[in-house]
Amino acid sequence: MENSLKDLLNYLATSIVDEPDKVEIEEEQIGDGKTALRLRVAQPDMGKIIGRQGKTAKAIRVLLSAAAAKRGIFFTMDIVD
Repeated sequence: MENSLKDLLNYLATSIVDEPDKVEIEEEQIGDGKTALRLRVAQPDMGKIIGRQGKTAKAIRVLLSAAAAKRGIFFTMDIVD
């Protein structure tokens, strides 16, 4: 996978949270040309990344999906503790 999706996710996440130095993104190839991105943030920032009723997380996924579609990349994104 190109670093551009990981970079985009990092940019979006660090722009939202209070502790940008705690943002970690793990990348794993899960077969069939699909990549899993796992986002970790400081516990107090979880609410900011997820948003009310998951709206912020959904918006992040939409932006990543648009960037991935342009490049023909398939991915999943999870927010983990």
